[in-house]
Parts: sequence; structure tokens; C-alpha cells
Amino acid sequence: MNDPALIRAAALFVPLLAAVALLRHRPPDRRETAALILGVSWNVLALSAVNALALRAGWWTFAAKGGTVAGVPVDLLLGWAVLWGGVAVLALRRGLPLPLVTGFAVWIDLAVMPLGEPVLVLAESWLTGEAVAVAVSLLPGLLLARWTLGERRLMARVVLQAVLAIGLMVALPVALSRVPERPGEALGTVAQLLLVPAALTTAAVREFACSGGGTPLPYDPPARLVTTGPYAYVRNPMQLGMTLTYLLLALLDPVFLLGAVVAVSYGLGLAAWHEDAQLRDLHGPAWERYRSQVRPWFPRRRPHPGTPPAVLWIAGGCDRCHPVAAWVGRRSPVALAVRDAEDHPSGLRRMTYERADGRRAEGVAAWAHAAGHLSLGWALLGWILLLPGLRGFAQLCADAFGAGPSLEPARRARSGPAGG
Repeated sequence: MNDPALIRAAALFVPLLAAVALLRHRPPDRRETAALILGVSWNVLALSAVNALALRAGWWTFAAKGGTVAGVPVDLLLGWAVLWGGVAVLALRRGLPLPLVTGFAVWIDLAVMPLGEPVLVLAESWLTGEAVAVAVSLLPGLLLARWTLGERRLMARVVLQAVLAIGLMVALPVALSRVPERPGEALGTVAQLLLVPAALTTAAVREFACSGGGTPLPYDPPARLVTTGPYAYVRNPMQLGMTLTYLLLALLDPVFLLGAVVAVSYGLGLAAWHEDAQLRDLHGPAWERYRSQVRPWFPRRRPHPGTPPAVLWIAGGCDRCHPVAAWVGRRSPVALAVRDAEDHPSGLRRMTYERADGRRAEGVAAWAHAAGHLSLGWALLGWILLLPGLRGFAQLCADAFGAGPSLEPARRARSGPAGG
């Protein structure tokens, strides 16, 4: 079989028809649908990166005309992604062990890839590329699907979903656009502005996981209604963050205006209709009250009054800490009480934030969470401080300037019995 058209058709339709046949034999439930979406999407993203690296490293090349993106045939890429992220995931849902599914997927690849000539031309080092593809595409995709099927490892699922969303919706479009060609000054300015939507979106995803016990994927949603963090100000922080991201990227390449239109259209159309009905069924009056107080796209200036109550514990006898407590109190925080750390039942060494739903943070993170009870501007600053990597750096700086943990837990001094 050396007809290029036949090779490309077989590479796409054989895995696709196999997946369709398995789905017709046993239609997926909601969680299996989530696993399939994540498995295929992860492999589309990861295999795009692997093939781009393969062309640079010389592991293999493509001799294809038409239907290519950055030199990679789209049909071959999609067929590979459906095989590893679709057929393999459908094998997992039947209870087959992960090592067996992985080994079978690799065996098929090793047998089929040499048959791809003249469309796919393998170099002597192609097995290196195959090993990289297994490590960054097949295995993570199967693990993400398996954890989703079993509702396990929530934080790992959330992290991988976040990487997937950033890769598919931001990194890949940017790589294929004219953004990398822009001057360094423009890139630096837009990168700094992107901190705002990045902080908004990251904080919303964190709240979904920590407060709601779920993920951003509609088929794997939180079990509890999330009204904290960015959701105390706006109902659709992730969609708003993505729209702002595309509008900022449009300053470098106007094509991203189309992305902003798509994001807004999705938020106002399908998402609003589907999510509103789903949340009404799940949470009833609680959703209706929240919906009446918080707008979907235009944030409130102050958090909504139904925000779960929280306490910020600050040592009253600490000269460095007392001004922070007074500063927070002057801003009339919503659903936040400031109390002396000496009154905490277990004794505290750092400023601590505790919320009624079990959320807890210390040090700089405690202040960042407390800022979410003040106003939108302070909340944004807090969410930026909570960005991965930045929170640790901010805490390190605070400790270096004397805001480190106290040597002894803060406790209220107790007077002994009166002497005779």
C-alpha cells in the first residue's frame, strides 16, 4: 500500500471507525464521555508537539501535499490521537489493565508506522521519537482518562486539564499565529497584561477543585455550588478570562478577535443554556439566589453577600501584624471576621485564613484569600499573588523582610490563681 491518498485515508478512518464501532456497541455515560474528550484532546495537543519536535530532530519527516499544518498532515495526527486517546480509552473502560492497553497501543504503532511510506518517512532514530510520544502523549492521556473514569486524583486531573486548556486554546494558536514575530517590547507588555486574565482563570479553576470538588470540564463538574473566589464577583470567570486573553493577544495578531467572538458566543449560547439548567437541577434555590446576585460577564465591585463566612487570624500582640488587621477592618470586608490569633484553639505561627467550607491558607496566601473579601481590585491582586510560583516567591520575600513565622504559637496569656 504505497498510494499516499490511501495511506492518509486509512490512518484517519481505521481508528475513527474502530472508535465508532465500540461506541455503538456500548454508548458512554457522562464520565466515560469526559474521559474520551480528555484522552483525544490530550493526544491532539501532545502529538502536535511531538511531531513538531520530530521534524526538528529528524526522527521522521512527512511527504504530504495539502491538508497539513506546520508540515504535519492533519489526518495522520487526528487518526493517531483517536487511536491513543479514543480506542485505548474505550479499552480502559472495559476494565483492561493500563499496562496491557499501553503495550497494545505501542505495539500497533510499532507495526503500523513503517507502513506509512511514502507519506511518513522514518529515520534510523525514529524509535526515540516513539518513546517520547509514549512518555508525553500516550501515558499521560491514559492516566488522565483513567483517573476521570474512577473519579480519583482530583488535583492531578485539574492540573492536567489546565495544561490541556492552555495548550489547545492559547499556546498552540499562538505558535501558529504571527504573535512570535512581534517585537520583544510588544510581547513583554502583553505578557504582563495577561497576568490579569491568567490570575482570574487560575483562581476560578482552583475554587472548582478545592471548594467544589470538581473540574472545569462540563462532564466532570463540581459536586458543590462554587460561589467563592472569582465566583463571588462574576458567574463566568473562566470564560471572561479566556475572552480577555484573546482580546489582549489580538493586539499582536487581529485573528484572535475571532477567538474572543467564539468565546463570548459559547458563553452566551450553549454554555449559558446547558449550565443554567444543570445547576438549577443540582442546586435549586441556592443557584437561583446566587444567579440573582452575580452577573455572568460584568463583575461586581464587591463580593456578593452570600459569600461563605471566613476568619482571618492575626496576632494581636504583634507590632508588625496589628496594622494589617486594622487595614483589613477599615475596608469593611464582606463575610470576613478578623480575630486575634491568640484566641485560636490550636495556636498559630503565621497569619491564617480559615473559611466555613474548610479552605485554609497561611502567610501571604492568607492575605491573598482575605483580599477576595474586600473589593474586585484587591481580589485581583490576591489572585495574582496566588499564581503558581509567584506565591512561593512572595512568601520568601515576606519572610526575608521579617514577616516569617513566629518562634512560638500565638496564645493568650493566662493568669494563675491569686497568691495567699
